[in-house]
Amino acid sequence: MMGLPLSFAEPLLLTGLVSLPVLWWLLRVMPPRPRRIEFPPTRLLFDITPKEETPSRSPWWLTLLRLIAAALVIFAAAGPIWNPRTEAIGSKAPLVLLLDDSWSAAASWDTRIRAADEIIANADADRRGVALVPLSEPARDLTLMPAGAARVALRQIAPKAYTTERADTLPQLDRFLKATGDAEIMWFSDGVDPGRGSEFVTGLAKTIGDRSLTVFEGGTLSPLALAGAENAAAKMTVKVLRADLSVPGGIVRALDAKGSPLGEASFSFAAGAHDAEASFDLPVELRNDITRLEIAGEHSAGAVQLLDKRWRRRAVGIVTGATSDTAQPLLAPTFYLTRALSPFADLRLGDRGAPQQVITQFLDQKVPMIVMADVGTLSPELRDRLNGWIENGGVLVRFAGPRLAQGDDDLVPVKLRRGGRTLGGSLTWEKPQHLAAFAADGPFAGISVPKDVTVNRQVLAEPDAVLATKSWASLEDGTPLVTGEHRGKGLIALFHVSADMRWSDLPMSGAMVEMLRRIVDMSGYTSTPGPGAAGETAKATLAPLHILDGFGAFGPPPSTAKPLPADYNDRASLDHPPGFYGPAEGPTAVNTLSPADRILQLDTSALVAKRASYTTAEPRDLRGILLSTALLLFLIDAVIVALLGGALAALVRRRRAASAAIAIAMLATGALLAIAMPTAARADAASDDFAMRAVSQTRLAYVVTGNADVDSIVKAGLTGLTLFLAQRTALEAGDPVGIDPTHDELAFFPLIYWPIVPGAPKPPQDAINKIDAYMKQGGTVIFDTRDAVEAPPGDNGAQQTPGMQSLREILSSLDVPELEPVPREHVLTKTFYLLRDFPGRFTAGQTWVEALPKDEDEDSASRPARGGDGVSPIIITSNDLAGAWAIRPDGQAMLPMVPGEPRQREFAFRAGVNIVMYTLTGNYKADQVHAPALIERLGQ
Repeated sequence: MMGLPLSFAEPLLLTGLVSLPVLWWLLRVMPPRPRRIEFPPTRLLFDITPKEETPSRSPWWLTLLRLIAAALVIFAAAGPIWNPRTEAIGSKAPLVLLLDDSWSAAASWDTRIRAADEIIANADADRRGVALVPLSEPARDLTLMPAGAARVALRQIAPKAYTTERADTLPQLDRFLKATGDAEIMWFSDGVDPGRGSEFVTGLAKTIGDRSLTVFEGGTLSPLALAGAENAAAKMTVKVLRADLSVPGGIVRALDAKGSPLGEASFSFAAGAHDAEASFDLPVELRNDITRLEIAGEHSAGAVQLLDKRWRRRAVGIVTGATSDTAQPLLAPTFYLTRALSPFADLRLGDRGAPQQVITQFLDQKVPMIVMADVGTLSPELRDRLNGWIENGGVLVRFAGPRLAQGDDDLVPVKLRRGGRTLGGSLTWEKPQHLAAFAADGPFAGISVPKDVTVNRQVLAEPDAVLATKSWASLEDGTPLVTGEHRGKGLIALFHVSADMRWSDLPMSGAMVEMLRRIVDMSGYTSTPGPGAAGETAKATLAPLHILDGFGAFGPPPSTAKPLPADYNDRASLDHPPGFYGPAEGPTAVNTLSPADRILQLDTSALVAKRASYTTAEPRDLRGILLSTALLLFLIDAVIVALLGGALAALVRRRRAASAAIAIAMLATGALLAIAMPTAARADAASDDFAMRAVSQTRLAYVVTGNADVDSIVKAGLTGLTLFLAQRTALEAGDPVGIDPTHDELAFFPLIYWPIVPGAPKPPQDAINKIDAYMKQGGTVIFDTRDAVEAPPGDNGAQQTPGMQSLREILSSLDVPELEPVPREHVLTKTFYLLRDFPGRFTAGQTWVEALPKDEDEDSASRPARGGDGVSPIIITSNDLAGAWAIRPDGQAMLPMVPGEPRQREFAFRAGVNIVMYTLTGNYKADQVHAPALIERLGQ
């Protein structure tokens, strides 16, 4: 059975409705309007006749109007919220929920979870089993679970940061449905087809057969995504993708490594287009600092494009040793180099001046890459400077020519023979050679080899043992065409042909462009020290550094993330989620979508299913509507009273009285609105003030129970513990804060003390949910029943006391872990002081914490003090800790101790210190438990 879909934030205010009869009695009488009679003063004595006048009654419809307006104000003050209920399903069959949990569902994840939670809540009322099927987990074990457990499991599902394939879950779903039989199936779709949507829809129709299917779609904005960022010559561009053609344009933001904004670019979609382009017209220096592009207002991993050094536009200096010939520019070596490099690099030409002067200028400008075309002998000083520049990360690319063939220096990766080699001449039998296939583990792997490129002259390398490891490209006869090696942090490469058309056709081919692109990509992050083969870098792996979650936020790498190859160039997956990999100084980016990916709207028309919208699960606040209606009724009432009483004319004659009346009415209306519904500004100001006060210092918190005596004792107790902490430890905490879990943020406090008041009403479910989330996110709550003295003998205050009964009612709605009395070797007993128990105002109670994991040996002394570095999210006691800590303003104890041992209060304070230090520092002392065994093993 489903309840009424109307709830109230403050239901107690509805008691104001009982005042409506009194208000009706006060409003039913309206004084008579005085008659105005013109008469001579002398007739006053003759016409005076004593009469008893009866006031006229107000019309019933006017009284009803006022009663309705007053009732609307009372209802608005109670905070009505309309919670639309999903249509009830009459079947009692198990419920199977299919959840799209890819990155495309992240932007509206809360809406989808609310809709699914509403369905499960209805199933709980009908006592139906529920199975959750995240469509990103084909290996998940599908089982039916109670609705309560399903609601907890639902909150633990989070959207994945990569593209998932729904169709992979169909075999597992088919086996589950065959084993279950009849079932009610609901698919919470994100409406996006990443490529195999039709396959899944067809397979789902066959899998479910004649079972009932409901598809949730619509009611949420379709997601947007980014792909294919490119740092071109004049601007940086990125593709913005959409699935729904009705989605408007927006803004893409560019951020640097620290998260600071560098620029914004707007985009708009053409009619019928699924992609648009956003461009950043920024200086190249700023574009090179961009590490993250994101769509404003979108919260998903697909709406984020991460950029590493591969997207940086490098500055490349070009130097030629040939004489500049302006009459024949097509024969100049710089002509082919500039056209090959200009699409992906910013070029600086040094065709004016001597090569050594130009190289010196480039070194002074700290250019990361220099290309030298047929530059011969250099001075020793310049060679030494170039060697140092390469050792520090510079990339030097040299092209052969007549000058290099006759030169003799060490700025080449291999030792060269003088003179070079001529192919196809009149004095040789050798024919021009073609290029051989590029090595699969070399820097040019994957580049297609042009069949029409021939080489008719080259410089030869002296054969040695490492020549093969330094050869990046070869001719068909095996002689090296391109050689290279790492030197320190830098790189040096040599093309054994010239940069113009005299020695080969290579400068005119597309392979030349791709080869130079690969080398430019190495510029700035060739950090592999020492010489080595190019294949060694390709075989290296990069560990995950910072990983994106499904909402596009950075976090630590998950347990499923694996290192990726250094040459990884694919989109994200389960093993390699999106984020940064490798060293922090030069990480490699992996993105959710590849440049070629596109997204379309999912077509589910082939399914015979009911259709539902996510908007039906959105709650609506009715206060604004009710107050607006009440205000309108009050204005209508004022106009009616003015017309009936002739007040309009009086207002014209008495402007001052009218102004005062209007001012009073406006003040009254403002006060009514302020009391009934606080404005967002006031609420935000109060929330900000609370947050600033909570985070300015470390503070202990306590739950306000509403019992004035209990709250005053608890506040005094936490104040006393705060002073004791300042005296005995390095912690100088602020004054304790009383909180209401329903409205206040709990994440600001490491420890919350909750005194249990017997017979108090159970907190609302919202408060319970916030406490549950607080404990799961690392917070600790101390539940103190304060009634150990009332427990029967041998009970230790843990069974039948009124406080424990109230605590059990609260804990029945919390996901509480297995509990046990504090073990002797628990880290809580040694965090600051060495303690055996945790006394408070009483000593008979037991203290309970989360149970420690057991080893095969059941001896508690052999168990670890704490598994992991977390702390127990819950501590339960009945010793009234706050009562023992409570002190009066004069410094004296507020309450007596029971049984009143001499040092009982001191040990109570020490117990409080241990608890606070435990929550603040974790289990860092847990390793001390293993110290004897470690020392003994070291001795062996």
